[in-house]
Amino acid sequence: MTQTFGQRQRPATCQWCGRELHSTGRGRPRKFCSPACKQRAYEQRHNVSGTTIPSDAVIMTRARADSLRDGLFELRCSAEDIATATSEGADAHEVKQLCDELVELARRLEELK
Repeated sequence: MTQTFGQRQRPATCQWCGRELHSTGRGRPRKFCSPACKQRAYEQRHNVSGTTIPSDAVIMTRARADSLRDGLFELRCSAEDIATATSEGADAHEVKQLCDELVELARRLEELK
């Protein structure tokens, strides 16, 4: 199963941990990669039921929120580096290196669960 974003398709991911899900091609599309992830999602829904916290809320520690904020700052700085390099006429090899760094930073941020 894939999700379409513009012209590119992205593989479906586990609704709990974000790992890529591989389709068997039969039956209903999977939502979780394992019984453990399915259980964690159930526990999350159960823990917030009866409260004013939305069932799809993401609750994280301050340290995790700070780590996410720092990662987003790094990502923005990397994008700004690319913009600066291209406006200053950097060669294609240098721009490619900066783009590779940007992609790696984005991948690391995607893994924050």
